[in-house]
Amino acid sequence: MHFSATTEYPADAHAVAAMLADEDYVRRRAEATGAQEHHAEVLRDGEAFTVTTRLKMPTTMVPAKFRSFVGQTVEVRLVEAWGAPAADGTRTSTMTLSIPGVPVKVNGTQRLSANGAGSTETYDGDVNASIPLLGKKIEQLAVDSVNKVVAVEKRIALEYLAGR
Repeated sequence: MHFSATTEYPADAHAVAAMLADEDYVRRRAEATGAQEHHAEVLRDGEAFTVTTRLKMPTTMVPAKFRSFVGQTVEVRLVEAWGAPAADGTRTSTMTLSIPGVPVKVNGTQRLSANGAGSTETYDGDVNASIPLLGKKIEQLAVDSVNKVVAVEKRIALEYLAGR
């Protein structure tokens, strides 16, 4: 199932990319998702960077009838690999989200681009759940969760940028 989302920032693409690679921002973002535990790592390669986040998430957002498949918590691994920027600060990333032991995968891209004095981050991807009979329902739940996470990320990002 396809998903897409867009977030506008009141800062240029260079400043937003610096935020996305800042371990303090990554920590705040993880905490805001409601993770019970989290670990994040930012690896830099020149101007490119990769953010790997591991979260232990409660399954309270999963409808009760599906919780028997996952238990009380799930481990989530998110990898965002951002390439080096173009001259105007535009850059793209590949994004993968996996939940070990659960046959659900999220693959997509992110694009950060200049937009006047600010910037725009666009998410585009697909959720695939290979669970017979329930796959489409679980994919829809996952897409709904992606939209909620993007809203949380926007709130945390705006707070972060306002403090700089």
